[in-house]
Amino acid sequence: MPKNDLIRLRHMLDAAKEAVELAAGKSRHNIENERMLNLSLVRLIEVVGEVANRVSPEGQAKYGGIPWLQIIGMRNRLIHGYDDIDFDILYQTVIEDLPYLIAELEKTLASEKRDS
Repeated sequence: MPKNDLIRLRHMLDAAKEAVELAAGKSRHNIENERMLNLSLVRLIEVVGEVANRVSPEGQAKYGGIPWLQIIGMRNRLIHGYDDIDFDILYQTVIEDLPYLIAELEKTLASEKRDS
């Protein structure tokens, strides 16, 4: 895997962790109604998707446990549909999907560290 991919995976991990930390103890109602919180979460998810899009095709193929297309698609939806965000989906992404992604990224980075 190219070295830049490892840096990108770490950036994805950092942004995903930050989003989960920001949402800890928050409800779906909080996420919709606390403007700074929803702006922060949207931005962090956009970053995760933008970075995922920059991981090489080889890196994406090597780690098929990471849902690359869905992550990139979410980024595109948030960027282009900025005026119509579905807070149910945003909440689900942060509460359910990002913890899975964090686990996969941590596993991936640990594997790469062992192999180097």
